[in-house]
Amino acid sequence: MAGVKSALLFVAQSIVVGLAVAFLVVLVRPDLLPIVSLAGSGAPASYADAIEISAPSVASVHTKRLVEYRSRSDEVPRFRVEQAVGSAVVIDPEGYLVTNFHVIAEATETRVQFSDGRFAIPEIVGVDAETDLALLKVDLGMLPAIPFGSSSRLRIGDVVLAIGNPVGLASSVTQGIVSATGRSQLQNLTTFQDFIQTDAAINAGNSGGALVNVNGELIGINTAILADDIDTEGIGFAIPVDLVRGVVDEIKRHGKVIRGYLGLQPDDMTRAEREAHGIEGNVGILLSIVFDGSPAAGAGLREGDVIIAINGEPIVSQRQAQLLVAGTSPGDQVEVVGIRDGQRFTTTVIATERSGYMN
Repeated sequence: MAGVKSALLFVAQSIVVGLAVAFLVVLVRPDLLPIVSLAGSGAPASYADAIEISAPSVASVHTKRLVEYRSRSDEVPRFRVEQAVGSAVVIDPEGYLVTNFHVIAEATETRVQFSDGRFAIPEIVGVDAETDLALLKVDLGMLPAIPFGSSSRLRIGDVVLAIGNPVGLASSVTQGIVSATGRSQLQNLTTFQDFIQTDAAINAGNSGGALVNVNGELIGINTAILADDIDTEGIGFAIPVDLVRGVVDEIKRHGKVIRGYLGLQPDDMTRAEREAHGIEGNVGILLSIVFDGSPAAGAGLREGDVIIAINGEPIVSQRQAQLLVAGTSPGDQVEVVGIRDGQRFTTTVIATERSGYMN
């Protein structure tokens, strides 16, 4: 029995001594610890590979503007030079970059600084104020273009990374998730809204920067934050890359975005309004305005009509209708199905070109 106790005591002492030695070794050489990977849980241990792919394509945009100001004692206005910084993304190795329109709007001087430190004065190929996008071009030889992803495949909860130059801190990266897609009806932003909402930190200077997925692919252009309300935090918005791609293609071809125009202004309908019109389900928008002399007026549409389909697609929101109409071209025949006084009708509207901020 004494022999067994001695053996157990020896084993226990050996374990204690071994643990003490291991503790001291780890304390002195923590690098000897094995790296624990999260790959088994479906999440990468690091997003460094995604950043290595995408960050070289994100540039800083430095602008100067003449700003008028006047004090109470001034009889004539004075001017000062206001400097600002934003971001842009190289989308084509031949020197094309995308940024926000508001980053360069009214600038008297615009310079782009790339990740390798080089500067260039860009040509403004074209702008689209209604989506807050601008296409720039520089002549610096081949540039590192960012790979494109697909914003239509995004799911709420997907991890995203925002890359830009907040408050002039070049190539800063923040991480978050997709909080929502298809955000619209946000005040004082753009005419056409289909935003990605994210909680990745987007600050002043991030505008025009890249929102990428965990593969380093571009899925959006960072454009806005809800910063005016002190009670909001972690709410940022990006223009989806599928929309960016279409705008860029139009600007490259025409120097501007050519959109269809019908001349109507719809409103979303409540459930009670749909029931009053005998409509089942969630289809239907109400025409609140039909502009005089517009294609819609010429086709017989009236204020108070309920539109339930455009070109065969059931309409559930004014945002959907606006995007569908904007996707047409001048001269296109647009089939509209509606309800008036309880009767279903169909008419064809010939789209004309939308200009400025027309509806």
